[in-house]
Amino acid sequence: MTTTNTIPATQNDAWGFFGTMNEHAEAAWPIAMRAVAEATDQSLETVRIFMDSRYGRHFADSVLDQMHHGADFDAAIAAATQQWMGWTIGRSTSKEYGIPRGLPYLTGFVIHTEINDEAQAA
Repeated sequence: MTTTNTIPATQNDAWGFFGTMNEHAEAAWPIAMRAVAEATDQSLETVRIFMDSRYGRHFADSVLDQMHHGADFDAAIAAATQQWMGWTIGRSTSKEYGIPRGLPYLTGFVIHTEINDEAQAA
């Protein structure tokens, strides 16, 4: 895996993680990008693709839920990341999306969005 320390900018500021976070987006983006990259062992560019997708929007919903319960950005993002890494891909999700069963949910959808992005670019 090739990594870089530079956080890629969102390419979807109206939707995905960035759009869902609204006024919190600028502050939360770099924290979430690093947390997801570290948890999934994927590149920041791969994580950017996930964060800009509909799954990034759902991840942002998890972060906002944690913030609604009093967590700051760091704690909310850490809790959402832990939650998504704790869920595993089940039989029906594996069948529908082609993600290997048993893989952590966050890892599976980060990789899934990268594969879909590459397929659309081809």
